[in-house]
Amino acid sequence: MSPPDPPRVLVVDDDAMNLRFAARLLRDLGYSGALATDGHKALRLIDEQPFDLVLLDINMPGMNGQDTLKALRARPGKRLPVLMVSGHDDEATRRHFLDLGADGLLVKPLAAAPLRQAIARATGKPGR
Repeated sequence: MSPPDPPRVLVVDDDAMNLRFAARLLRDLGYSGALATDGHKALRLIDEQPFDLVLLDINMPGMNGQDTLKALRARPGKRLPVLMVSGHDDEATRRHFLDLGADGLLVKPLAAAPLRQAIARATGKPGR
């Protein structure tokens, strides 16, 4: 029996450096996926490709993380896990996004162990 495929993760962030860092970290942890620079692109990619999880930056121009999360939660069908990503870790922000339907909040800069744990918890799939 072969091991399960690793989770496919969509990373959404308007900052190119954050995207490159997240992509490298996810690859090192054994995950695959794609990158989007805003909420509109993320929604298009989700319509075109299967993902197991979205890492979604809160602060982006145009369609921000909150609006993207609301759009995802308004969609019928399978519920896609979403982990919000923020430069700030405070209980009010965490509670707000959990109340909107997020599956967790990660704080920048992302670190391997908490990211792996959060993805495994949200998807039920470990990396490698």
